[in-house]
This record gives sequence, structure tokens and C-alpha cells, in this order.
Amino acid sequence: MKFISYLQDGRPSYGLWVSNGVVDLATRLGSQVPSLKSLLTQGQLERAAAFQHTAPDFLLDAVQLLPVIPDPDNILCIGLNYEEHRAETKRPEVAHPTIFLRVRESLQADGAPLLIPRESDQFDYEGELAVVIGKGGRRISEAQAWSHVAGVACFNEGTVRDWQYHTHQFGPGKNFPGTGAFGPALVTLDELPADKVVSLETRVNGRVMQQASTAQMIFSVPRLIAYCSTFMSLAPGDVIVSGTPGGVGAKRQPPFWLKEGDVVEVEIGHVGLLRNVCKKEV
Repeated sequence: MKFISYLQDGRPSYGLWVSNGVVDLATRLGSQVPSLKSLLTQGQLERAAAFQHTAPDFLLDAVQLLPVIPDPDNILCIGLNYEEHRAETKRPEVAHPTIFLRVRESLQADGAPLLIPRESDQFDYEGELAVVIGKGGRRISEAQAWSHVAGVACFNEGTVRDWQYHTHQFGPGKNFPGTGAFGPALVTLDELPADKVVSLETRVNGRVMQQASTAQMIFSVPRLIAYCSTFMSLAPGDVIVSGTPGGVGAKRQPPFWLKEGDVVEVEIGHVGLLRNVCKKEV
């Protein structure tokens, strides 16, 4: 199944993205389940599955997509989780994941502009697989980790590099408004291969900039969930953005920075295509 969050005639809603349109779930499930996050919090995915063969309420073109989860409590981002990227940054090998946080305000939807802030011309792409928690918990074991996942989505973890490098803390460069694209859909795990390994490719204006497989992650998704749920409780709707492969613009010679009008696409096998056009903030 593919779930999307959106505005329809200015009204926030969510639904199932089916082959010939959108099945609006907010209408069918009522005011007690008003959003995709509430659907996950209440453990209603199976109830929603009953509508996947229902006639759509409208075409996809009739809605304005929102970030997959517009209102996550926590967005945990993983740094340096592919060896090629760790090597290009010349950072040392580590025994534990590198983790920093993003805020909701930094999220942008599929099709919406990625905002290059006025304060910088060093805006970079980072194609990544986002994992959305469906069942919360603390100290989740690696063996049980996938059972806590509602699904996955594409993510472009746009980064303002000079602000990232102001100090050793990544936060400032990762949280400018509208810099992180998240979408288009939450894809449930039954849509993935049995081993849950998928391909990842980032393109800028059609040029391939990053290409990898999630099998190349240094820390697997189950390891990330186990680690993160040790130092905090994970809740339904929380997002773990699992890291970017090598090939980022900052480490190219010369560096490659995104500019006004550039089209950035993150395509993940079995998951979807996330597409955004860059726009300089005025």
C-alpha cells in the first residue's frame, strides 16, 4: 500500500494512493483518525487496507501533496552511514551511528520547491531512505525492529553546507525551512523485496550524482532502530532518515552546489520517485 498526506481544496487529509487516483481515508475513518500519524498511533493500518480496492475519490492531480508525515514528533537523521560517503568526508570509522535531529519546519513535500536560503549558496543534495515508525517502543531489539516499521519513503536531506560546518554539530545546516524533501508516499513493507534491500539514485537535471544499494549501509535499519530506541522512546510517526551514499556535491572537484531551477530527483527501487525544483529564498 501507498499512503499520502495532502491538501484537498485547502483541507488537510490523507489517503491511499491507488493506480487510478486517491482514496480519501479521513472521510472514511472519521474525525477520530484525522491524519496519517493518527492512523499509525492508533494501529489502524489494517483497517485502512480494507479500502485499497475502493473506487478513488479524486485523481492525484487534484491534491497538493504534503510531507508524508507532516507532523512527526521526531526526525532522526543518520550521518556517514555509507562507506563511500564516510571516505569522501575523510571522517574516521566509528562503532556507533552518527545521529542528529531535524525539525518539522525543514520538511517539504514532493513537487514543492526546495528552498535555498538567502544566507548561503552552498546548498547540497543527499538522497536517502526514510523509515517511518508504526509501532512505538523503547529498547527495541534488532530482531524485532522491522515489526515496528510502518513503511518507508524517499527523502532528500538537503543541507546548507557552510552552516553545517560552522561547528562540529550538524544541526544548523540541516534545519533551514523547506530544505528536506519527504515523499511522495509511505510505502508499506510488503511492497519491498523479501530482504528489504532497495536501490537508491539521486539525479540533478537528469545527471546521476549518487547511486547505491541499501545493502551498503554501515549500520542497517534494524541496527539504527535498536540504537535509537535505546536512548529514547520511538513513537508512531517518528522518522529515521538512514543516511546518504557517496557523491554529494560538497566533495566533488570542484564542489557542485544546487542553484535556482535545478531539478533534484531521488529514486528508490520499489519505493518511488521524489522530485523537487530548487528555488532561491527571497
